[in-house]
Amino acid sequence: MIIFGTKGYVYQLAMLMLLCGHCGNPAAHALRKRVTKFTLFFVPLFPVSSKYVTQCTFCGAERRVESDEAERLQAQGGMGGGQGQGYQQGAGGIPQQNPYQ
Repeated sequence: MIIFGTKGYVYQLAMLMLLCGHCGNPAAHALRKRVTKFTLFFVPLFPVSSKYVTQCTFCGAERRVESDEAERLQAQGGMGGGQGQGYQQGAGGIPQQNPYQ
């Protein structure tokens, strides 16, 4: 008998200050990577799929992002995540001037 299947893993990559496209509030967003791995006898062997999402901590809305945008946002998070930067990510992906500084 061979036991196989999939298992999901969630990795939090960064916390970012972004302008939420759903509620319109400037809030912290968690950038997360969801990886599904193929398992054989309960041992994860290789990734089957990867998805990136941001989740607003104010309203809980999630937005799927492409891998290149996720890398750019993660690099932004490594530089302070918008704290002291003077910019926030707009809903359309356009940086906007931070009115709260």
